[in-house]
Amino acid sequence: MKSVELPSAKRVPALGQGTWQMEEGGAGRREAIEALRLGIDLGMTVVDTAEMYGEGAVEEIVGEAIAGRRDQVFLVSKCYPRNASRKRMVEACARSLRRLGTDRIDLYLLHWPGSMPIEETLDTFMRLKDEGKILDYGISNFDARGIQRVWSAPGGGGIVTDQVLYNLSERGIEWDLLPWCRKRGLPLMAYTPLGQGALLRDPALARIGRRHGAMPAQVALAWLLSRDGVLAIPKAGRVAHVRENRRAADIVLDAQDLAELDAAFPSPDGPSQLAIL
Repeated sequence: MKSVELPSAKRVPALGQGTWQMEEGGAGRREAIEALRLGIDLGMTVVDTAEMYGEGAVEEIVGEAIAGRRDQVFLVSKCYPRNASRKRMVEACARSLRRLGTDRIDLYLLHWPGSMPIEETLDTFMRLKDEGKILDYGISNFDARGIQRVWSAPGGGGIVTDQVLYNLSERGIEWDLLPWCRKRGLPLMAYTPLGQGALLRDPALARIGRRHGAMPAQVALAWLLSRDGVLAIPKAGRVAHVRENRRAADIVLDAQDLAELDAAFPSPDGPSQLAIL
């Protein structure tokens, strides 16, 4: 599987697993745990979650899924902006560690820009890193201007990613954010890489999928995986969906495929507001 190198020199698979809106109870919870474990078996070892997801309930699901195999996983979690102060982030991180059943988070992110001074947030990130509670830190849902403000603050050059909405139907970051990050060797994490339904009904994806013996969703993922410096984290709470996502990593889109996708989903011709879900 293709990998992506973080500025901290760690290499991680370009296809991981997201957990936003994962079912929290009953049979859905049991299958979500099974799906996450299968994904790890298949090499999708980046597992992304957040304290916001189910107000901690999804972190508990992840903790159960990775129990006994923590060292195989690159674990990502995120803190609320309201918890991004010196005192509250330390407490939030401790709660996440407890729910995840681990002594460290591989990558800890600020979930979106908030009212806390970014200098205070970065200082706390560095403190948690010095203590070994997190190994790397970064941001999420920051646009090009926002990431530049972070980058110029003390400790801002230590961020290793920006996690943003990115898929074929949401390509706005290609105008400014993605080039800025590539220039600095800073990979992006793409959440909701399959869009929200309408994208997968597009005839171009279906046509290209038929040529590859693949489903539209797999083509959409393969397109993201063809992008330099991008790590995709699709959610798959079902075992069958995990297998489908993994298959996308083996699809190689050719020049004709890529040209057809560009025609169907044009790249931006100017700046736009960062899309956020």
